[in-house]
Amino acid sequence: MDRNRQIIRTSLVGMGANVLLAAFKALVGLLAGSIAIVMDAVNNLSDALSSVITIVGTKLSERPADHEHPYGHGRIEYFSAIIIAVIVLVAGVASLTESVKKIVHPTEPSYTTLTLTVIIVAIVVKLLLGRYVKGMGRRLKSDALTASGADALFDAVVTLSTLVSAGIMLLWGVNLDGIFGTVISLVIIKAGYDMLASPINELLGSRISPQFVAQLKQEVMSFPGVYGVFDIIMNSYGPDTTIGSLHVNVPDTMTARDIHQLTRSIAQRVYEKFHVILTVGIYAVHTDTSGVGRLQRDVMDFVAQHAQVLQVHAFFYYEDQRLISIDVVPTDDVADGTAFQQALTAELHERFPGYEFQLVIDHNYSE
Repeated sequence: MDRNRQIIRTSLVGMGANVLLAAFKALVGLLAGSIAIVMDAVNNLSDALSSVITIVGTKLSERPADHEHPYGHGRIEYFSAIIIAVIVLVAGVASLTESVKKIVHPTEPSYTTLTLTVIIVAIVVKLLLGRYVKGMGRRLKSDALTASGADALFDAVVTLSTLVSAGIMLLWGVNLDGIFGTVISLVIIKAGYDMLASPINELLGSRISPQFVAQLKQEVMSFPGVYGVFDIIMNSYGPDTTIGSLHVNVPDTMTARDIHQLTRSIAQRVYEKFHVILTVGIYAVHTDTSGVGRLQRDVMDFVAQHAQVLQVHAFFYYEDQRLISIDVVPTDDVADGTAFQQALTAELHERFPGYEFQLVIDHNYSE
């Protein structure tokens, strides 16, 4: 079963569970004449909205690429997750408001065997539902499902706090309903804020994980003729669509046909293994042990040993101008790129007199 179908199926389970729980609460509330239980049933119907949002978002994200959206519509999933996170935040704020009111103006809650039974059933259903949906969200890398599952778990925690508060009230006559509600509400608000981080970071363009970078480099370096992997850039257009680029070092003895075959093979392998649409650029490495080859090694070693250099690559020598061009990735503590470039250029002039240097200060996209 493909990813989107699993997300929709999981969301349907969540929606069905909330509807059944709402029907159970409504029936018990009507038979018992309890408006509180009936209103809690309405709350469960609103919880089903998270599943509806996830389903709609998933279906919309399946729409194929078109002229206005050449990379597809996969990022709609991130908006679904944001909407659900906002719902959690709003619920947390509303719960905090009511809890503070109970602290300022405490009321004596009344609990019956029927209401306690409803509370216990709700806790069990929400815990099971929340763990299932959140687990599927993590497995399918769906922020919307993860947020929906977290929402159900928080409902269970809120209801559990109500049960604990009821137990304390029945045993010792101490009303902690407002205090418990305030603490749980603050936890929910913090969680809702955290839920927003993942989809917003995806939309803004977050750094790819070090684990993925290591796996990608290892795969590309396994090709004969690849001496190094640099300039890894990845852009996510949804959980199933990533478009990226990188450069590889290849020996200067390779022909255009050899390079063509190599870059196509790398792109195909990366797509098959990581589902990344990849563009591969090349940097030529001089293979001679003297002349330009030795100059390249000396310059690259000198720059690589600099305390504020994270990486150096893309050596190219313009013989007619005696101009050496290199790309340098500085460490994160370099605040002024221009000043760093000027200082390093001066050091290179002193170490290698008679040559001009063109330094390109690169960004650290992946290291």
